[in-house]
Amino acid sequence: MSPLNSEIIQHYGGPGPRYTSYPPADRFHEEISAADFDHAVALGNQARRPLSLYLHVPFCGSVCYYCACNRIITGNHARADEYVPLLKREIRHKARHVDSQRPVVQMHWGGGTPTYLSDAQITELVYDLARHFPLLDDDRGDYAIEIDPRTVNESRLGLLRGLGFNRISLGVQDLDPRVQQAVNRVQPYEMIRDVMGWARDFGFRSINTDLIYGLPWQSESSLARTIEQLLTLRPDRVSLYNYAHMPARFKVQKQIPEMALPSPSEKLSMLVRATEMFRRAGYRLIGMDHFALPEDDLAQAQENGTLHRNFQGYTLHGEADLLGLGVSAISQIGRFYGQNWKSLNQWQCAVLDDALPLERGYLLNDDDALRREVIMRLLCDMRLDMEEIGHRWKIEFTDYFLDALAQMADLELHGLIRRDGDSLQVTEVGRLVVRAIVQPFDRYRRLAQEGRFSRII
Repeated sequence: MSPLNSEIIQHYGGPGPRYTSYPPADRFHEEISAADFDHAVALGNQARRPLSLYLHVPFCGSVCYYCACNRIITGNHARADEYVPLLKREIRHKARHVDSQRPVVQMHWGGGTPTYLSDAQITELVYDLARHFPLLDDDRGDYAIEIDPRTVNESRLGLLRGLGFNRISLGVQDLDPRVQQAVNRVQPYEMIRDVMGWARDFGFRSINTDLIYGLPWQSESSLARTIEQLLTLRPDRVSLYNYAHMPARFKVQKQIPEMALPSPSEKLSMLVRATEMFRRAGYRLIGMDHFALPEDDLAQAQENGTLHRNFQGYTLHGEADLLGLGVSAISQIGRFYGQNWKSLNQWQCAVLDDALPLERGYLLNDDDALRREVIMRLLCDMRLDMEEIGHRWKIEFTDYFLDALAQMADLELHGLIRRDGDSLQVTEVGRLVVRAIVQPFDRYRRLAQEGRFSRII
């Protein structure tokens, strides 16, 4: 793999959307309505599209200083006692609109920390979801839950598997004790090892681990030691995220001394070395910051051209309508995006009024939908058949995207893409900065607010 140089950082490592949606969430507005949601769900019912459920649990027992998530830090578990009944109420409200024959092929619990909930509360919510939506009981669905390893033991993992979860995502971040202390997330290697061992014993079919590079006191060599330890545990997938230090937006990050942060050049060295370590260990770079073993479903889906991307990241079920449940959760239903209230109080008031707790959203027009397909196919397949897209959308692709294709020349010059007739192919180096590669197709990129997005590298 060719090393990235400073010129590529300057050109392509700057801020950019993660494109978990197109248009990105900064385009969402408050003119969206419950009627728009109802219409989108009705169209999904007519098309008999399958379902994906996202359930958001916002609570954490302690704060991680790097965190930019929508979460509430509290040791008072009575907050969860109040939250669960409201969540069940929202489940009932949304389920009333959905055809009961549409199977739930995917489910993801995120946060916060879903395992902040008690065993009884997790069980109660799973059973309530099963009462209102057709959860699959034969393990064919992809049912994932994010896990803080400090909040689970062997029996909890067994309970989750028994409730139907078959994938877990484990927040590792870093295994160096000094780094862990600096970000207020202490979890020794032995804890990670035990949790992953229990998960395998119980038959979870995929284990994802999150790592972050650019944290305080990290260096190229310290991150390499973390990766060496992690590779002995052989996770099925690894997400390697760039830490975005934005204390003006995320106040908790002020706890991190800026003098302890690695320099941009050191961060680049971390990324290049980490990428090479995963490649040598047999992992495939799916794109951006995701690695997977060749036999993992993500790698297989990319190989087969069936990989998708939504608010849960890379996914196997892009054809499914995504219903978001809980504070700040986002739904994606056909051409409709809708985000629940980010304020817990406002979400609670709407749910208690038996109203859709919708704060903002977006309805895609034809141009948006076309651009979404182009961007998502590049992000997922790492290639694009321009002739096929043009034929399906009844456009002359090279004329419609004249400005975007003109910008491809610079990308090609730097070895990030190859153009062969009507085909665009992202190179191995380009996969690391594919967020930048797709930006020329983003009609709204020039309108984005400064400082709204994190750096790509």
